[in-house]
Amino acid sequence: MNPLYWVGYALCKTVAKVGFQYQAFGQENIIEDGPAIMAANHQSYLDPPLVGITCRAELYFLARKTLFENKFVGPILSRVNALPVDLSGADLTAVRTIINLLKQGHRTVIFPEGTRSLTGEIQQARPGIGMIIAKTLAPVVPMRIFGSFEAWPKGGKIKLLSPVTVVVGKPIRFKKEDFVVKGREAYQKISEQVLTTIAAIERPGGAPVSQAYRRLL
Repeated sequence: MNPLYWVGYALCKTVAKVGFQYQAFGQENIIEDGPAIMAANHQSYLDPPLVGITCRAELYFLARKTLFENKFVGPILSRVNALPVDLSGADLTAVRTIINLLKQGHRTVIFPEGTRSLTGEIQQARPGIGMIIAKTLAPVVPMRIFGSFEAWPKGGKIKLLSPVTVVVGKPIRFKKEDFVVKGREAYQKISEQVLTTIAAIERPGGAPVSQAYRRLL
């Protein structure tokens, strides 16, 4: 773990625990060694650091390309394993970079929805993660984040002491046989399978599966 990543990790974990009553469950399911994809729902700017502090070893993240243009934030992002991605369209450069990182044995964070939810409900999956899985066969660790939308919704203000919880599900492993048919449609189906698994994860105490997402399928 590089020094700046470690400082950010420790700071984020402290802020999450003190400021948002952060809790994590199912961490025994995390693949800490070798290539793996940490796949989670996406509701807030808080989500990447929440996934990061739930894991013990360092991860690689995707971040909006425009954030790197900020003279203060940009240099820091580059040194904490963040990779620029163009959210205005299909960014194949970012996809290739992630594929190479996984093939080198690194672990990455991917949000199958592609961008933050405006309502807090789980959105439709995009085919990107399906393509990455097809090219690498990297195992996927599904994670469901609860409360980050309430704590910091898109376009809203931060609400301190609003509790956030991360629940980790059992890894999903794919085989070559799962990709006999290739192309966007096949990738989309794999992406939807991953997101359906995420949506089915319950918070301890019985958080229901997103009915809004069920209606989209």
